[in-house]
Amino acid sequence: MVVSETMKMIMDDDAIEAIVSMLMELQEQDNTNIPLYERQLQETNTKIRNLINAIQQGVLTKSTKESLEELEAAKEELETRLANEQLSKPPQISAEFMTFWLHRFRKLDVTKQSHRKMLIDTFINAIYLYDDKMLITFNYKDGTKKITFSEIQEASKRDASGSDLECSPAP
Repeated sequence: MVVSETMKMIMDDDAIEAIVSMLMELQEQDNTNIPLYERQLQETNTKIRNLINAIQQGVLTKSTKESLEELEAAKEELETRLANEQLSKPPQISAEFMTFWLHRFRKLDVTKQSHRKMLIDTFINAIYLYDDKMLITFNYKDGTKKITFSEIQEASKRDASGSDLECSPAP
């Protein structure tokens, strides 16, 4: 039933378009840490220049030397953080490529367990079973689909390859 509902979603062009749209929005979101680290690095460089100017004018004390060493260490740490943040952002992927990649799932053979597993691993976030319904949560916003047990029983009569819901439970 989960595979069937997922395949319905994949076959829906509007759903694919919505997924691609959300992925494009996610890609375009700016990393908020990069401007923060850049500003902190600029402030640290200004403090270092001010201390160096003070030292050049003859104000060299133990505390100015310690302050300079602390600022140099902070500068190095900020440069490392900034580089890591810039490297962590993946390259932009085009909407056409995303659509092509999602359309490839339409060709899966759902009779093969490896294909069903790939489908579920990619699109399903969680499955909740209740007494009277099953709730499938997909890996995209507003991606919840409620299925009643009567729909499950109806589907199991059409496709006998799943488990038998009408059998007695284990003792």
